Amino acid sequence: MRVLVVNTGSSSVKLRLLGPDDELLCREDPPLDEGAVSEEKLAAAVEGFSGVDAVGHRVVHGGGEFSGAAVLDDGTVERLRGLTGLAPLHQPKALSGIDAMRRVLPETPQAACFDTAFHVNLPPEAATYAIPREWRERYPLRRYGFHGISHAYAVRRAAEMLGGDPGRLVTAHLGAGASLAAVRRGRCVDTTMGFTPLEGLVMNSRSGDVDPGLVLWLLRDAGFGAEEVAEGLERHGGLAGLTGTSDMRDVVRRAEGGDADCVLGLDVYLHRLRAKIAAMAAALGGIDTLVFTGGVGENQPVVRAGAAERLGFLGVGLDPEANDAARADADITGPAAFVRTLVITSREDIKIARDVRARLGGR
Repeated sequence: MRVLVVNTGSSSVKLRLLGPDDELLCREDPPLDEGAVSEEKLAAAVEGFSGVDAVGHRVVHGGGEFSGAAVLDDGTVERLRGLTGLAPLHQPKALSGIDAMRRVLPETPQAACFDTAFHVNLPPEAATYAIPREWRERYPLRRYGFHGISHAYAVRRAAEMLGGDPGRLVTAHLGAGASLAAVRRGRCVDTTMGFTPLEGLVMNSRSGDVDPGLVLWLLRDAGFGAEEVAEGLERHGGLAGLTGTSDMRDVVRRAEGGDADCVLGLDVYLHRLRAKIAAMAAALGGIDTLVFTGGVGENQPVVRAGAAERLGFLGVGLDPEANDAARADADITGPAAFVRTLVITSREDIKIARDVRARLGGR
């Protein structure tokens, strides 16, 4: 089965046609038009992709309902639309891609794969917020977790690279969004994102964890409106709020040149990253393997080295030369380290294609 994978991002749509053995047959990245997928541009791109048997869409939020790939029909799409408020940066763009592709290829079976699915069986102690019972009973207020497609692929690829079970594994998906997952025997037991993709690590434009009292103070005492606070935390926080740029490449370059804001921004980013890796290790009772993936995790040796620098007490240590040279799937473990550290290229497209084939019965 040849699966066309549709991954709608912040500025473009990544289209990848994968063959039955996950070989990449075609690729195209048409831009978004004012944050939405252009049906015209999508149709033009797909015209060059011959022999599409099925379509798989990456969708950030599946709520607690979707634990695996779901066939897309009108009812499923409407249920996904109802989750937009839980992922306001991502869900509308994914839905615009789904709507457009269903019109472009109306006779082709299509399915959605969810970033939340990998975390749907989080243990209660990791999934539950300490908020009033009546709130939790009335509304679906729990920790959902995200980046699950990337985390799941990294788990499988780590096992392939190591020739067996990677043991107590922490996967670090570091990109525009960033999250960690603690994984034991293929099951996620904790993660850093929660009810929305705003919780957890410092990200490109998202704040990550802040004191809830700070948000209440902004709303109650500083006179901010809810939309203004949401805009600040989601689009103008994180590295953008600390340094003036949301691009980690610029932050690293300017920090190395002595820019004070970027030095602070990188320090804040790494401080939170190290603390959360240690927290994931605690959830596992230790750590045997650490994986870096995502655009930042794969391409920024400074970030990998900075994260590992103060994790020696866990047994983490990097080989400086291997770390600097790593560009694809690579082992960068230091000679005296007890924890294997890997750099893995994120291939969400492969994971989505496999899940779509399994759901639709293709080979």
